Amino acid sequence: MNQQHLEVAIEAARAGARELMARRDARVVKEKQPKDLVTDADLASQSAIREILISAFSDYAFVGEEEGEDKPPQAVRDGDIDAPPCWVVDPLDGTVNYVHRLQSFAVSIGLYHGGKARLGVIYDPVGDELFTAVHGQGAHCNQQAISVSQCDDIDNALVACSFPAGVKGGDPEVSRFVKILESCRSLRRLGSCALNMCYVASGRLDAYWATSIAPWDCAAGVVIAREAGAELSAYDGGPFDDWSPRFCLSSTVKLHDQMTKRLSL
Repeated sequence: MNQQHLEVAIEAARAGARELMARRDARVVKEKQPKDLVTDADLASQSAIREILISAFSDYAFVGEEEGEDKPPQAVRDGDIDAPPCWVVDPLDGTVNYVHRLQSFAVSIGLYHGGKARLGVIYDPVGDELFTAVHGQGAHCNQQAISVSQCDDIDNALVACSFPAGVKGGDPEVSRFVKILESCRSLRRLGSCALNMCYVASGRLDAYWATSIAPWDCAAGVVIAREAGAELSAYDGGPFDDWSPRFCLSSTVKLHDQMTKRLSL
């Protein structure tokens, strides 16, 4: 991945964000399924993003949350080195926050190639924070280098999590929540996977876990977090799967071990 890929992804993220902000006070909301919302802003943002990315790289694959484009080519999913690079886009991560006019939402654009997420761009239009990373080149926020915290004890950790829509009191996710809540300094549910990953990458959060998200929620965040020095695995400590992401992200190895031990029910 080179500077052109990064510049085009940034242009696309800002274009998507303009669509979100233009509709923020007059958005049309529907339910894709119970408690899972979509707005006209999601659709307009994805359309604007797709147009820019595909115009610049017409032979690349495209995966986006909306408009039926949510299935990667099998060769991409298999990590085939000969498969075309694949953009993985969430045009509005944090839709419920957006609908309720809360601040924590973002545009997320990742680029996947050869079995690995290679580039990530996440833009928070309310805070005007642009998080970027290219594999092997470090992570940045508004062009300033960022890195994870040095927290290595869960007692001192500020942690975030994501819950699935429609979670029930007896679900395993609630048990995991309680285990971490009992152990950490404080626990947050901020509503945007992409931004949670950026906040771990920049040292604002010490750990984050999610067991019910989609690839587009975290594709960009994976690159940003790794380039900032974070530990990333499946939530039980096993290998991370880009296309079935059920993961834990932590600032240090010691903290990661403590997190995954508690999350493994």
